[in-house]
Amino acid sequence: MLENYLPVLLFMSVGLVIGAAMIALGFVLGPRRPDAEKTSPYECGFEAFEDSRMKFDVRYYLVAILFILFDLEIAFLFPWAIVLDAIGVFGFVAMLIFLAILVVGFIYEWKKGALEWE
Repeated sequence: MLENYLPVLLFMSVGLVIGAAMIALGFVLGPRRPDAEKTSPYECGFEAFEDSRMKFDVRYYLVAILFILFDLEIAFLFPWAIVLDAIGVFGFVAMLIFLAILVVGFIYEWKKGALEWE
């Protein structure tokens, strides 16, 4: 039983050693020429006008969460489309219910103005 895990352990060990070696080579052989221009914070080509630790608007997080939600919807649609013949009418109706719930949520967010950016 334990001998089945030896190739996995060997693969992980070789991967970790090669990864650590590459990082070490980067630190050892990489050029060290710090410059004020290189170490300055970059923000769209001009100097930062506020503290980099400022709080983001809540709308940014809301749009990000909505993007993830609808991106996951697409992630569920592809496997469903592949096995549609195998799951039949029950799978089709289940996906229609799933999409209807998401559409209702999308319309709710649209009406609340969550997708508007000032």
